[in-house]
Amino acid sequence: MKTPGPEILKNPLLNKGSAFTEQERERYSLEGYLPVGIDNEEAQIQRVKGHLSLLDNDLLKFIYLASLQDRSATLYYRLLMSEPATYLPIVYDPTVGEACLKFGHIYRQAYGLYLSLRHKGKIKQMLRDRPEKDVRFIVVTDGSRILGLGDLGSNGMGIPIGKLALYTAIAGVPPQYQLPVMFDMGTDNPALLNDPLYLGLRQTRIEGNEYYELMDEFVQAVQEVYPKCCIQFEDFANYKAIGFLEKYRNKICMFNDDIQGTASVTVAGFYSAKRYTGMQIKDHTILFLGAGSAAHGIADLLCYAMQEEGLNPEEARARCWMFDTKGLVVKGRERLELFKQPYAKEFDNLKDFAQCVQKIKPTAIVGVSTTPGLFTQEVIELMAKINQHPLIFPLSNPTSQEECTAKEAYEYSNGTALFAAGILFDPVLYKGKTFYPAQANNLWIYPAIGMAVCATEATRVTDEMFLVAAKTLAVQLTDQQIKSGMLFPPISEILNISVKISAAVAQVIFDRGLAGKGIKRPDYDDHIIKLIEQKVYHPFYSNI
Repeated sequence: MKTPGPEILKNPLLNKGSAFTEQERERYSLEGYLPVGIDNEEAQIQRVKGHLSLLDNDLLKFIYLASLQDRSATLYYRLLMSEPATYLPIVYDPTVGEACLKFGHIYRQAYGLYLSLRHKGKIKQMLRDRPEKDVRFIVVTDGSRILGLGDLGSNGMGIPIGKLALYTAIAGVPPQYQLPVMFDMGTDNPALLNDPLYLGLRQTRIEGNEYYELMDEFVQAVQEVYPKCCIQFEDFANYKAIGFLEKYRNKICMFNDDIQGTASVTVAGFYSAKRYTGMQIKDHTILFLGAGSAAHGIADLLCYAMQEEGLNPEEARARCWMFDTKGLVVKGRERLELFKQPYAKEFDNLKDFAQCVQKIKPTAIVGVSTTPGLFTQEVIELMAKINQHPLIFPLSNPTSQEECTAKEAYEYSNGTALFAAGILFDPVLYKGKTFYPAQANNLWIYPAIGMAVCATEATRVTDEMFLVAAKTLAVQLTDQQIKSGMLFPPISEILNISVKISAAVAQVIFDRGLAGKGIKRPDYDDHIIKLIEQKVYHPFYSNI
């Protein structure tokens, strides 16, 4: 029985809109539903660009592109993949932050899976009832710590939707394999609870056993209904993020992008800096501004890299320092959180970050504080006085949360800083030289790892994969780009680079025996990239 025309037009994976041929219109009873003129894909893209040109801010463009994704996934991804540097900042960082803040106000169409306590005992059946029958990737959040914006409750669903879109747009993971999930356990944000258009559970956050039992039910249900699925945990509060990673990482295929993805892209920046300065990673002293899950993920992976260069675990941890809202993380602090203890030092209980820079003399400062402006002129000038080429990494996002701007980093360091930020800054002209600020954004890492997992049907995701991804990303820069001070390639190159990272990660998967049953390793390692390329989604209309 053929699918009726109206149903095809409602299916974003099948809908071609004005590009349906005459034969298809007749075959699927589409005659009369569409204008008689027939477009090709390029004409449709030009029409989309024309619509976007009429919109005067990025949030409106975000809304328009979200509606395009709902109508035609092929057209949506064709646009994104044609000019990633232009469109990725609209569909994700930095615009997605504003979109999450206003999610209930710009909501248009049901998308993804929403879970709450009222669904306890029903999750497995809910998954079985969904139209998606072969889900390979789930991004799940509880909205408790969205970007640097804090608790956004159910509004946080914009993050899983956006993250999964980048899996496809950046690394070619087929969109039919994806499912965004909101784990709605309430919100402690009074502005949302008082917002008449808020769509989430209207109560303060549920914690304790009920919360964790529901998460266990969800995780187990995914294993049974979608046995090839990898779960990405995203934007959970620090203690939950770290706890879930430790609980599930050796049991199921999962990872936490805030911890491991952030770590990988940051370590890639250190490897790129190594090509510029010649300084080994094991010789760095790193001071983190912020001591949450992201800081600990970065520190752990840096320690992994340092151990590869010859340090023992204790020596490596000794080179990583952390500063949080209470000051320098030191031993003997009252009520020091368990996850912070491995990096606590026997040292003065300093409360001023600039004083810490002066006394510790770090070679790199890494901002994961979500508090803007804390890399002050004094801090950056001190870093430049201590180091020939200080590493200045303000990684917090969105734009409103950055620890410093690229312009500040270059000017206050007299042009000596090696800079990378969580958001993309425009080039900076300083003393007649143009600097190209790097974007140390997770989008360089997690989509590529996702493609490797998809192609190999991997059963686990390991820290080794994230370290290999970091190394592979760093070697993609040309010698000329390194000489100019760039730490990451241009975003315009991200599609080709993602395939190379995927291939390197896939090799680790095969080497460690983590590929799924029935997935045969190519006869030669240099053929692994062909395996990846065969799995990559290409946004072209197919015959239906």
